[in-house]
Amino acid sequence: MTNGQVSIEKNTYYDVTFEDLTHDGAGVAKIDGYPIFVPNALPDERAKIKVIKVKKGYGFGKLIEIYEKGPYRVDAPCPVYKECGGCQLQHMSYEGQMVAKQKQVQEVLTRIGKLKNIKVHPVLGMEKPWRYRNKAQVPVADREGGLAAGFYQQRSHEIIDMEACMIQQEKNDEVVQTVKRICEKYGVKAYDEQNHRGTLRHIMARYGLVTGEIMVVLITRTKDLPNKNKIIDEITEQIVGVKSIAQNINPKKTNVIFGDETNVLWGEEYIYDNIGEIKFAISARSFYQVNPEQTKVLYDKALEYASLTGKETVIDAYCGIGTITLFLAQNAKQVYGVEIVPEAIEDAKRNAILNGIDNVEFAVGEAEVVIPNWKKDGIHADVIVVDPPRKGCDDALLQTIIEMKPKRVVYVSCNPATLARDLRILEDGGFETVEVQPVDMFPHTVHVECVAQLILKEGN
Repeated sequence: MTNGQVSIEKNTYYDVTFEDLTHDGAGVAKIDGYPIFVPNALPDERAKIKVIKVKKGYGFGKLIEIYEKGPYRVDAPCPVYKECGGCQLQHMSYEGQMVAKQKQVQEVLTRIGKLKNIKVHPVLGMEKPWRYRNKAQVPVADREGGLAAGFYQQRSHEIIDMEACMIQQEKNDEVVQTVKRICEKYGVKAYDEQNHRGTLRHIMARYGLVTGEIMVVLITRTKDLPNKNKIIDEITEQIVGVKSIAQNINPKKTNVIFGDETNVLWGEEYIYDNIGEIKFAISARSFYQVNPEQTKVLYDKALEYASLTGKETVIDAYCGIGTITLFLAQNAKQVYGVEIVPEAIEDAKRNAILNGIDNVEFAVGEAEVVIPNWKKDGIHADVIVVDPPRKGCDDALLQTIIEMKPKRVVYVSCNPATLARDLRILEDGGFETVEVQPVDMFPHTVHVECVAQLILKEGN
């Protein structure tokens, strides 16, 4: 590949200095302007690399030797970090991760959203950024000597058998290992995805950080689970705090974890946990934030940006099981939540009753369809809150927001790139982005959440 006067060739070695990180955590070096992306490299490091792939506008390389380490280089504490695909930034100090994530948000707002002079605050990180995930869903495989349970190796479907994960709650590690041993004892065979045989596909554990309640979910290919009653007896005897044991049946040849059928084998259908003052019922299939400590930080910021006095009508698009909705309801006159997943709305209604919150109303459907109908019914939102999936807001919803003209919009985002794109559309539609607050929900990974505050410009 020729770039100007320089020919970049595959399998060639180069000495480079890294300037930046990509959105997936690879180091970026340039050879006469031609960018090369190299995993495990960090900004300000000098190194030897081997070019392994050459494309028209960029290439990929492999880190061979570091001549000069960057200021944020640390030894990754996890023994399987280099093989496992779960984390991408353990080789970077936590301080460095915070700097990189703030920079990433700032850059995409400028580059994609063409938003200049937007205040992007330093990332709100964790005091103890380990052992934060309250849900583990771990694939299982048959190995010589028994069952293996762990996460997939990078860019493969090879399972790395592991006893512990440094970003999982310790309790979940204990649960997964205990359930693995029990299933192994009673001859349960792991699912073989190539031949579509075997029984046990995944072990899932949920842990209520505040309540200490535990849910175990066995995800199986078949409805039949060998020695089911003995397995249940041993799980209840060996795992302190278990409140629910469920089986999800997924007979399809697919990478999707869950099937359509879930049955409670023992105990309750739900476990409970709290985020702040709000209590949530969590089922096997419920979407519930995996880092509740930082979720509270995120939602407190969303509540601050909503600037509620108790007189406002608020619409929460993409409301899920009502997590943000119920937070907003504490300070609003009335909150309307909309979500496309019927089961999530059932959970949201249940959570409202659980907390004695009666100034909320939930509807199933697409936000861009439901909200205009609410408008026709005379419902006017003073504040609209959106918390969309990674792909961002549907364009029809953005147009609905622009037409509805709420005083404020609070945009909660798990993808800075789609946030930047959508902020540009809302800015062009008469809103002004005041500030953006990144929140580190997933330490040691490349992901960063943001909350953006927008206000309606005068004259609109």
